[in-house]
Amino acid sequence: MKLDRKDIIKALETITIAGEGKNMVESGAIGNVVTFGDEVIVDLVLSSPAMHIKKRAEDDIKKTINDLVSPTAVVKINTKVVVPDNNEIKGKTIPGISNIVAVASGKGGVGKSTVTANLAISLAKMGFSVGILDADIYGPSMPIMFDVENEKPLSVDVDGKSKMKPIESYNIKILSIGFFTSPSQAVIWRGPMASKALNQMIFDADWGQMDFLLIDLPPGTGDIHLSIMQSLPITGAVVVSTPQTVALADARKGVSMFLSDSIKVPVLGIIENMAYFTPAELPENKYYIFGKEGAKNLAEDLKVPFLGEVPLVQSIREAGDCGRPAALQTDSPLQAIFEEITRNVVQEVVNRNETLPATEIIKIATMAGCSAVKK
Repeated sequence: MKLDRKDIIKALETITIAGEGKNMVESGAIGNVVTFGDEVIVDLVLSSPAMHIKKRAEDDIKKTINDLVSPTAVVKINTKVVVPDNNEIKGKTIPGISNIVAVASGKGGVGKSTVTANLAISLAKMGFSVGILDADIYGPSMPIMFDVENEKPLSVDVDGKSKMKPIESYNIKILSIGFFTSPSQAVIWRGPMASKALNQMIFDADWGQMDFLLIDLPPGTGDIHLSIMQSLPITGAVVVSTPQTVALADARKGVSMFLSDSIKVPVLGIIENMAYFTPAELPENKYYIFGKEGAKNLAEDLKVPFLGEVPLVQSIREAGDCGRPAALQTDSPLQAIFEEITRNVVQEVVNRNETLPATEIIKIATMAGCSAVKK
C-alpha cells in the first residue's frame, strides 16, 4: 500500500508532546516526512533531552500512523534533540568564582558527598575560599555533614537585588535544597522543577569571591547533570568510585559522559573511596574488602589522573554523621590522606587551566538512532 504524506501529517496533528500545548506539527517538532511505498520516515525535533519524553513521542508517532493511516506501515523515526537558547537555565558564569569543580559518581553509596565535604575542608585549610553547591536534589546531605541542618539561608540586598546568603560552616559557604525542606520531606519533583531550584541556588545567591565552588552532583548521568553543565562552565570533574566491579562500571559511564563530544568537560581524575580496611589492632594489615586498586586501574585504562585513595575507616562515617568532616582532625592520618588528594586536585586544576581553553557551557544537540517498527 502506498502511503499519502498528507494523511500522515494530518494524523500527526492529533499528537502533543509532553509539556507542550501545541500538536507536533504546530510546534515544529515534525520536520521532513518522506514516504516510500509502505515505509514512512519522520524527522522529529525535540527540545528536551529527557529519554522518557523521546521514547513517548516516538511511540505515539508509530502508534498513530499505524492506527489512523495504515496498520502495515513501517515507521522509521530520526530524532534530533536541540535545546533552544532560551532554555530555562541560561548558561552564564558566576562573577567572582575562579574554578567550578563537579564531584560525581556513577553509582550511589560510594561516598561522593563525603569526599566532597572533605575536599572542601582541605581546600579551606590550604587558604582557599570555598563553597559547596549541593546539587543532589533528591538526597541532599551537606546540611548534616556540616552540622547546619536546622539553618535557613537569609535574604540579603546585593546591588538592589535580593539574594540568598549561603550558610557558612568551617569557612565553607553552602547551599542545599536540604535547607528548604524538612528532614522527613521527600522531594518529589520532575526534572524541570529540580532545574529551576538549582537555577535559583546558583544565580540568586550571594556567593561572593571564591577560589573554588564544588558541586556535589547526584549519582548517575541524568537531567541534573545536563542542567548543571548547561548552566555553568565547569572547570573540571572529579569522579568518585569504590574498587568493586559494579561501582567501576558506573564510574566508567560517568567519565564517558564528561568526555563525550556533546559535553567536553575535562576530567581532573578519579578518587578511590573505601579502598581498603585496616583494623586498629593490626595497623600494618590492609584488607581489600571491595577489591584492590580497581579505581586506580580504571584511571589508567581511561588515561585520566588517579587522585588518590581513601581507606574504609569508621571515623570518617562518624565524622560525617556528627557534622564535623574527618579532614578537620588535626595531625591524623585521615587529614593527611585528604590533604594529599586535595593537593592532587589543585594541581590538576592548575594543569587544566594552563593547557586547555575555558570550558564552554554546553548546548545539547545529539542525534538519536533511527528506530523502526512494523505492526
